[in-house]
Amino acid sequence: MTTTDRAATAAGSEPELASEPKETAQADGAPKSVRVKTSGGSSRDLAGRVVTRLGGATIAFTVLVAIFGGLFTVLTPPFWGHDEITQFGRAYQVAHGGMLPQRIHDDRGVAYGGDVPTSITALMGYALRDYTTNPEEPGSMVEEPGAYDRLGAAAVSDATEPVWFTNTAAYSPVPYVPAAVGIRAAELFGLDVGSTIALTRLAGLLAYLAVVGFALYALRNHRVQWLAFTVAVLPIAVFQAGTVTADTMTNALAILVSALLVKALFLGDRLGRVETGALLAATVLLPVSKPTYVLLAMLVVLVPADRFGFTGWKRGIPWAFAALGAIVFAAWMKTAAPTGDGMGLMRPEHQWHSVRPGEQLRGILTDPGHFIDVFGESIALRDERWFSQFFGELGFAYIDVPALTMLACLFAFAVSIGVADRMTAASFRRTLLVALTVAASVAMIYVTLYMSFTPVGYYIIDGVQGRYFVPLAIVAFAVLLRWMPLRLTDVRGKTPTVGPAVTVVVATVVALIGAAWKYYDIVWG
Repeated sequence: MTTTDRAATAAGSEPELASEPKETAQADGAPKSVRVKTSGGSSRDLAGRVVTRLGGATIAFTVLVAIFGGLFTVLTPPFWGHDEITQFGRAYQVAHGGMLPQRIHDDRGVAYGGDVPTSITALMGYALRDYTTNPEEPGSMVEEPGAYDRLGAAAVSDATEPVWFTNTAAYSPVPYVPAAVGIRAAELFGLDVGSTIALTRLAGLLAYLAVVGFALYALRNHRVQWLAFTVAVLPIAVFQAGTVTADTMTNALAILVSALLVKALFLGDRLGRVETGALLAATVLLPVSKPTYVLLAMLVVLVPADRFGFTGWKRGIPWAFAALGAIVFAAWMKTAAPTGDGMGLMRPEHQWHSVRPGEQLRGILTDPGHFIDVFGESIALRDERWFSQFFGELGFAYIDVPALTMLACLFAFAVSIGVADRMTAASFRRTLLVALTVAASVAMIYVTLYMSFTPVGYYIIDGVQGRYFVPLAIVAFAVLLRWMPLRLTDVRGKTPTVGPAVTVVVATVVALIGAAWKYYDIVWG
């Protein structure tokens, strides 16, 4: 039977499906439609065309994240996500026009925050007490499930009271836009407290599906799409997408930037107009979503101008957007700098005034040997925690995903890395610059937490979590793939496509089921 398929692979790319449709390339490298012969019924042909056009990873990502992200939205008690009380407070502030950090009164010292309806703060207070006072095993962490239903059924009150969120006041409004839209929509429909929180979570989940789905769609003609998929569906990423946090949009933007950089820089494909616009926009938005990933966004300048389709004066456009991203990053860092003086209030009472960013910075500059010693001690004592947290430490229940989940994720990584495309388009010099940028970004994570969260004289860099490295994973793996020629092949010496794709999806399903099951069993019993 004859069908019309689009052979969308550019020079050097490899098709995703086992049928390997023939392709021809136009002079400018753009794909050209050809007719190929296939066998099977019309339903199979239709499914093949859908997978070819959308990409298997895009479809699998959309289905799995919609299911499991929605599941975590329901399973996670209100405000049990990572810093979800302070994350929601900042989102509520942004939803009502509060773009800049707002100083509030606090007898303990410097504090930032904003007003939140008292009916919501009542639920916040109950959740805080509930997840910090857990019974011994095998008792469930949630003391009284009905309490969440009762407090959630209350109307959102007109009366408000100030909520402390110094840690999230330091973030720009950008990563809170989806959550803010969810809050305003809940107000428009007059939803109660529980439904407001649920809709706010779902708004973030939809944003993650849209942004990351587009990133995977951009890689649909390359086998490396499965590596990007494996990162995007890590249990920690899916869990965060189902709760209220700035990390949802930060992760999404980082994956988008990474996917398009891999396509243009490492695979040598020319980006379409929409892809170019998305990468340039993310170059500005990512640095103000979370400052530790500013250098990742700056990698746009390493992409050859012809892969954007730029000629003449337009060749400077990526540099202009990188400069704009750096400027807005610097402007927001200056705006948010005063919040650092209040970060100590997140620590135990005896350490409230021990977090002094200025003193820590002077220490790094005047005695770098001491900082290096503390860094080494941190690795020796905490590296195994960071490893497990990379796969998932779920919310403020602090539940590590099971060993089965980590093993399934590692298996998915092994297969998706093994069948990835050859990263031959990036020169050694450009690849080295990317590698150094990733290393510098990792260093920024440690330095930022050393200055903003670690008490002066503390024995380790405190506050580092494995989930902070997820946004850097795709680009880091691309560097390794550029320098690691080893790939998986079948008995014919060819790299298989369908089999590995199915394997990665099945491993991911196992990983997510294991994570969701353990979370439910421990939290709800």
